[in-house]
Amino acid sequence: MLLVSPHLSNCSFVVSLEVTKISWQHKCQKILDIMKSEDQEGAKPKNVIIHSLVTSVSLTVLESQNTTMHFVTEFVLLGFPGQREMQNFFFSFILVVYLLTLLGNGIIVCIVKWDKRLHTPMYIFLGNFAFLEIWYISSTIPNMLVNILSETKTISFTGCFLQFYFFFSLGTTECFFLSVMAYDRYLAICRPLHYPSIMTGKLCVILVCVCWVSGFLCYPVPIVLISQLPFCGPNIIDHFVCDPGPLFALACIPAPSTELICYTFNSLIIFGPFLSILGSYTLVLRAVLRVPSGAGRTKAFSTCGSHLMVVSLFYGTLMVMYVSPTSGNPTGMQKIITLVYSAVTPLLNPLIYSLRNKDMKDALKRVLGLRTNPN
Repeated sequence: MLLVSPHLSNCSFVVSLEVTKISWQHKCQKILDIMKSEDQEGAKPKNVIIHSLVTSVSLTVLESQNTTMHFVTEFVLLGFPGQREMQNFFFSFILVVYLLTLLGNGIIVCIVKWDKRLHTPMYIFLGNFAFLEIWYISSTIPNMLVNILSETKTISFTGCFLQFYFFFSLGTTECFFLSVMAYDRYLAICRPLHYPSIMTGKLCVILVCVCWVSGFLCYPVPIVLISQLPFCGPNIIDHFVCDPGPLFALACIPAPSTELICYTFNSLIIFGPFLSILGSYTLVLRAVLRVPSGAGRTKAFSTCGSHLMVVSLFYGTLMVMYVSPTSGNPTGMQKIITLVYSAVTPLLNPLIYSLRNKDMKDALKRVLGLRTNPN
């Protein structure tokens, strides 16, 4: 039986199906006639002719399936199903999270830009990180909000893979920025005398550019490979984002090599920066423990505390989702985990950095025109 997407309505495709149906009937009738007929002298054996016709029918079926695969033009993102009251609650909650995230990270970007005292590598990285968070959450949340209010909950084939590309590219860029920020803290604490000569303005700009560019260069190959898979059956994605796992499940044929490439990319992107961060903070911890005074250790830990909280929150949920075996976890749990690292984490980051950082609080007061204590 040929599986056709419910959204197809192309007349030429219907005609093609009718022609294919007639061709199948004609070839199957030949097989039946040969099976009923007697062997004739000098003729080919019946099993050879039947095998040839069956092969022809199989090729016709495959050709028809290949034709159908190219007509899957949209997917259905189920999101968070439920009653209308529950949908309204999700819409209000996610909208508030989105607006607060834009406000908090936008304030950090403006403070770093307007206050010249914060034009140092540490705060330049922080400003870029906040700017990144604005785009990271915007790659999924607006479409999610529209999807909640939509009756069809559809997303086009192209729109699905564009969301896939930007969501994962921005997430990869975030991993790189967290690694670079950890390296900056390592230089500041472990090599304070050499810090100004190593972390120059030029190196800072280079690192920022490398994070942005490399983040967007990692995923074109996996996305092109996945987009070329044949999608001929159900087009329902039980998620609120276009994630590789559900897309592989919807493909009509197994693609172990493509899955291996994608999971290899994910592992390298997650573990590479994570091991770099772990190495940086291992050296930082060793250096801090050697500080004789308690006040010095407290100051060093407070300098790294905000960044460590962000790393723990982001990488904790990320590894639970993409590194731990989630195949046995309920789909609802995977949605909640994805929502945490894609929406809740960007909301908490500006709060963590601003509330634990005296320079940020003082700069905010200066920008708002409030007086600060000179001491």
